[in-house]
This record gives sequence, structure tokens and C-alpha cells, in this order.
Amino acid sequence: MAAHIGAPAAAARAHEELFAYWAGLRSAGRLPGRDDIHPKDFKRLLPTVTLTDVVGDPPEFRLRLAGTGLYSVYGREITGRRLEDIYNTAAAEYWRGELSKVVAERRPAVGVHSLAWRGAGHLSILWLRLPLASNGRDVDMILGYDAVVGMQSEAGATGIRAA
Repeated sequence: MAAHIGAPAAAARAHEELFAYWAGLRSAGRLPGRDDIHPKDFKRLLPTVTLTDVVGDPPEFRLRLAGTGLYSVYGREITGRRLEDIYNTAAAEYWRGELSKVVAERRPAVGVHSLAWRGAGHLSILWLRLPLASNGRDVDMILGYDAVVGMQSEAGATGIRAA
């Protein structure tokens, strides 16, 4: 991993920015859909944005899009992959549980997940997941934003940075 680590305060501001954008798209209790999202509106966040498809019941999750800044976190391209293809069993179960809550509750979620599964226990992902629904009600996609936070390694800065 060879990019800059974001400070927790900067990560929180980025989360607030994307959340405010998403919340501004809601109307009369209806969730925004993918067609309502315009990446040019949050261009600086794109390197660590994800779009996750939600398919079936119980839901299965596949990364439709993963920003280029996430390559250094995962060590490979994760676009088009299922949770099981990206994470070890424990991490895949963690994400399945968190994403399933977003779908069931139709509400945003935020959290912190250690990168210890990736051999980087000194780093964590501060994540945000926002439900999208093409029909305004049934979550069929999740908009995500990740910021890597933690201690700088002896070899230099690691993690990701927004453009």
C-alpha cells in the first residue's frame, strides 16, 4: 500500500460531504437511485468510492465499481467481485452483516473495519454505506466511501488519499 493515510477528521468530513449529497437526493421518504447519482458532484471522493449491487433474497453483494484508490488497499482490482472473492471468511461475514443491515433498514451505516485481515493491523477503514433504490423503496445498490486511517508505517505513508 503506497498512498497517503487520511486523518480521522478529514475522513469524517468526507463522509459528511457524501452523506449530505445523498440526503439531498431523498424526497418524501424515497431513497435515491443510481440514476440520481452524478459522480461529477463528488469528484474528489471518487478514488475510494464503491457501488455494490444487491441481488436476491437473502441478498448477495457484488462490487459493481471500486475506485482506483482502493487498488492499493486490496492489492488487486476488486470491481466485479463478490465479498467471498475479496475477503477472508471473517471479513466477508462482517461485510455481509453490515451490508444486509443497510438493505433491511434502508438506512445509511458507518463504521470502522481493521485491515488486519490484509496484514496491516495498524490501519483501519473508516467506511460509509448509503442505500440506493431504483424504485425509491427496495435497496438494489449501495454507494460506499472508504478512508484509510491509522499510524504511518516506518517505510513511509500508506493507505489512500482522495484526489
